Amino acid sequence: MGFLARERQVAPPGWNRWLVPPAALAIHLSIGQAYAWSVFKTPLEKSLGITGTQSALPFQLGIVMLGLSAAVLGTTVERRGPRWAMLMSLLAFCSGLLISAAGVWAGMYWVVVVGYGLIGGIGLGIGYISPVSTLIKWFPDRPGMATGIAIMGFGGGALIASPWSISMLKAFGEETTTGISQAFLVHGLVYAVFMSLGVLLIRLPSPEFTAEKEALLKDRPKATVAFNVSANNAIKTPQFWLLWVVLCFNVTAGIGILEKASPMLVGFFDGSPTPITVTAASGFVALLSAANMAGRFVWSSTSDVVGRKNIYRVYLGVGALLYLVLLTVGSTSTPLFVVAAMVILSFYGAGFATVPAYLRDLFGTYQVGAIHGRLLTAWSVAGVLGPLIVNAIADAGKSAGRTGPDLYATSFYIMISLLVVGFVANELIRPVDPRFHEPAAEDGAGAGAAGTQDSESVVKK
Repeated sequence: MGFLARERQVAPPGWNRWLVPPAALAIHLSIGQAYAWSVFKTPLEKSLGITGTQSALPFQLGIVMLGLSAAVLGTTVERRGPRWAMLMSLLAFCSGLLISAAGVWAGMYWVVVVGYGLIGGIGLGIGYISPVSTLIKWFPDRPGMATGIAIMGFGGGALIASPWSISMLKAFGEETTTGISQAFLVHGLVYAVFMSLGVLLIRLPSPEFTAEKEALLKDRPKATVAFNVSANNAIKTPQFWLLWVVLCFNVTAGIGILEKASPMLVGFFDGSPTPITVTAASGFVALLSAANMAGRFVWSSTSDVVGRKNIYRVYLGVGALLYLVLLTVGSTSTPLFVVAAMVILSFYGAGFATVPAYLRDLFGTYQVGAIHGRLLTAWSVAGVLGPLIVNAIADAGKSAGRTGPDLYATSFYIMISLLVVGFVANELIRPVDPRFHEPAAEDGAGAGAAGTQDSESVVKK
């Protein structure tokens, strides 16, 4: 297909690289709807007669498929180009929403799981990695900022989808299968149109951009990585697996709150002098989405200055302390609970946004999209682990007659432990051994050694 041919995706000379971020945002703001899933949990439980653990399954499977599809198709995405990947993402993600609409309308829970989780999750994975790897190529001087721009959209998707979904559910009927089905239907159609903008606008850097790239990097020597590591070699290094642990546990700690945000806030202050209404809890979901989105840009941009290792020290170390605050005094003050949760979610989102730049520092840009895709299997594990920990422990607590903060105490202790393990894994990351580097080009003799030195300065920050 000519429109999808890789050569048709290359930008003409003089193309403004700042036209590429809007294309990435068109995709990520759409697939970021997944983060508004908690809005649908209670309506689905009431209309389909399912438990909290069951209502989390479509979301969990979607995150699993995100990681698996990104890992399996990462190399294909690099070969076919971002336009092909974005179109495939559009077809899979929007089809998943439409299938879910049919499943809810028919009262068939398993169809929702297949549609939203299995098919829609594939769309999440393909759409997630392509804009990220493309932006890294366009912004070699500020990789943290570039990935933050793209992944900010994924985190901010719920900021749009959450209030929009709530208004549709109220208008269509939030306790009826017909109303919920209509909300999914509208989502699928509107997101298909919006994602089409990204498909049309995305471009790859032209050969002429090479000269501009050298000028951009001239005053930023620490942004230079002169060596590359292939995707197949990257997974043979301890750095890849240490970073896998870092991402997995940082995501687990954040996604546990995010997936159950609305009912968690209501339950945490249930029986207190200041109970939380369902409407206020929905606003809490929007605040978490805003923090998630802002953290992806602010903290990842900061990593360009302070270094990737240092910024992950903040995400993991301070995150563990904030969970301890929630555990000990969180129930005494609603504002304290909300602020602490927002900061945790900003670290959660920032971890996603910073990790592609961390990979680029360690492995170069050669196959960073494919490496990123394989690393996202950590998200697949975390997508199951986080909600499972919170939902299963909360459901067991309810059966045992517990209420309020007691439903979540054990979960929070587990999250603190995981963040501490992630902190230690980050401390163990060192520059990649030169034996894993791709052979240097004939006109770039000595580049590998220079690249190692640059990478070491970035990683050790």
